[in-house]
Amino acid sequence: MSLTIQEQFGQIDIYVFDQILRGNIAPGMCILDAGCGFGRNLVHLLREGSEVFAIDANPGAIAHLRQLAASLNPTLPSANFQVGYLDHIPFPDQFADVVLCSSVLHFSRDRNHFLAMLAELWRTVKPGGLLFTRLGSRIGMDFPRVREDIYRTGDGSEWFLVDEPMLLTLTAQLHATLVDPLKTTIVQSHRCMTTWVLRKPIHE
Repeated sequence: MSLTIQEQFGQIDIYVFDQILRGNIAPGMCILDAGCGFGRNLVHLLREGSEVFAIDANPGAIAHLRQLAASLNPTLPSANFQVGYLDHIPFPDQFADVVLCSSVLHFSRDRNHFLAMLAELWRTVKPGGLLFTRLGSRIGMDFPRVREDIYRTGDGSEWFLVDEPMLLTLTAQLHATLVDPLKTTIVQSHRCMTTWVLRKPIHE
């Protein structure tokens, strides 16, 4: 019996779905979902037999993901799914073809915390691999400033918000290539979410 699109892909982020449709994320790749939550971006990749790894600070989310992986891709060891923090990722250097980090980085405490998490994400990407991030930004809307780099969004949350110059400067510092131009979605009166997708150079 064929699966519905929702069964095949689950509640996947549409911007991750776009990368899959374009072949930037494909079966057979080694994938790390950093800040995976309950695994909504991993259903299709697990079904297709990708070598999936994941980390999240929520033990309940990791327990759920281990059960999901056991049902969709039982060959994967449960140790692939770890409780932890993105500034200390418990996986090797340059091991993943694709690292996903969706809706996590805007929870950085400050710039040092943000840069520490970014450094860890980048460390785990293979040469020639892809880093997909989706994060809160100030591209397209103004927000009240709480303190340096921290702003109050429309629902009252306090987020670390990047802007275009910062992302482009970091891209250059990482010697990375933008896979796509920066793309930002403005959610009515609430927040801006920017997709920042980088290709790691093969030779540094």
